[in-house]
Amino acid sequence: MSETIELIVTDGIATVYLNRPEKRNAFSDDMRGKFIDTLESIATDRSIRAMVLTGRGKGFCAGGDVAGMEKRMQAPQGEVGINGWARQQRVHHTQSLLYTMPKPTIAAVNGAASGLGADTALACDFVMVSPSANFAWSYINRGLIPDGGGMYFLPRRVGLPKAKALIFSGRKVDAQEALALGIADQMSTDEELVADAQAWAKSLAQGSPTALALSKTILNQTFELTSTQVFAQGSQAQGICYTSSEHREAVMAFLERAAAAKKA
Repeated sequence: MSETIELIVTDGIATVYLNRPEKRNAFSDDMRGKFIDTLESIATDRSIRAMVLTGRGKGFCAGGDVAGMEKRMQAPQGEVGINGWARQQRVHHTQSLLYTMPKPTIAAVNGAASGLGADTALACDFVMVSPSANFAWSYINRGLIPDGGGMYFLPRRVGLPKAKALIFSGRKVDAQEALALGIADQMSTDEELVADAQAWAKSLAQGSPTALALSKTILNQTFELTSTQVFAQGSQAQGICYTSSEHREAVMAFLERAAAAKKA
């Protein structure tokens, strides 16, 4: 049996494939566990500079596995609530790992991203789509609310009224509309999607990993923080940057170039 999460690392770029194509890459409990392990490994591996997330087959991710939903409903009545709560903690932990990954992340959406799949794409820093991509916050069709971060991520990309309309209706958004709304950032072709996302990831990861990780951590909070808080966090982060080897090497290289220019 093939792994449900496939990781390939090339030139410092981790490409993670959701690999249940027969289920349109819907998340099972086992698959989620493997995804968590993979995200934790990428986050702590200093040789990895950026990450691309995509799906095998014709879909990006169909959301949660319906078989898991059926199993959940078959639990004894007195256990449904606590089982659901425990499951939600696992989902939220997964999405938080992806959102707070201390390096650039790009979702390369190659087909349908529905429900949790749409939320997972938006948990990445950037979204690149192929013409085959589409998004649907289809939770409402299952009597559910977006539980993978959609109620947080989507309004920040499209604005509150548009996010409400998409979540209330559960309608499908194609690749072109996703670009127009701001759900997606760039479009590629079906054939070149992953390669283009990898190239973009590499271009984003050229700078100091320390400065990048600290910048991302603060930027992810700027809608919730006051300017005073952002400045305070920035001051602390800059203090760390001052001590980093990347900063020292960059300054020394600049000074050496300046000295050489004076002698010329």
